Amino acid sequence: MKALEFVIFDLDDTIYPRRAGVMQAIGTRIHRYVVERLGLDEEAAMLLRQDYLARYGTTMRGLIIHHHIDPEDYLQYVHQVPLADLLSPAPRLKAVLDNIPAEKVIFTNATREHAARVLRTMGIEQHFTHIVDVRDMEYQSKPHPAAYRQLLTLLDANPQACLMVDDSARNLRPARELGMITVLVGNGQEDGVDFVIEEIAEIGEIMRQLLLEGWKVGKREG
Repeated sequence: MKALEFVIFDLDDTIYPRRAGVMQAIGTRIHRYVVERLGLDEEAAMLLRQDYLARYGTTMRGLIIHHHIDPEDYLQYVHQVPLADLLSPAPRLKAVLDNIPAEKVIFTNATREHAARVLRTMGIEQHFTHIVDVRDMEYQSKPHPAAYRQLLTLLDANPQACLMVDDSARNLRPARELGMITVLVGNGQEDGVDFVIEEIAEIGEIMRQLLLEGWKVGKREG
């Protein structure tokens, strides 16, 4: 029997809906950081961010490579957003997570502190056994393949025993290439992933489907 031992969740725009506005607030902070630290005008900062996002997956990675910024200075600056004004407890998601016996993990390009604040604000922090953040990946971000290998090493996990949930198909492709089951949240139909759901609470339906297909969900005994 195939065993699903880990359900790995992206954080921002996945655990909560995009309409919450958290990433928009963080994006504003990223833009201000680029303008202030690099001395660029608004248009140049926007073009630089677009370039680095396309090439490296995050603005931060491009800033580290090309401008030798202090990543901790960047991370502290960009995550100063009012989460309590943007997020609220999520009882429906909490109930869904209650019924998933596999280990639940956050895998994020953000920081552990930001992830913990998000989960605490939503009232679901107790469900996650691990938060794997950008520091754990040595500031190498998704979708770089090295980030996924580091995740598996830290979890001591077989990729075939993992399911990964993300709002970005680009971030899911490396996971699927490694053998993980992939679930895309909120972006409609997309080639190259196993399942598509409209919102994160629908992950319970995916679990039920896997059970019907003969998967055992939960850690192997022994």
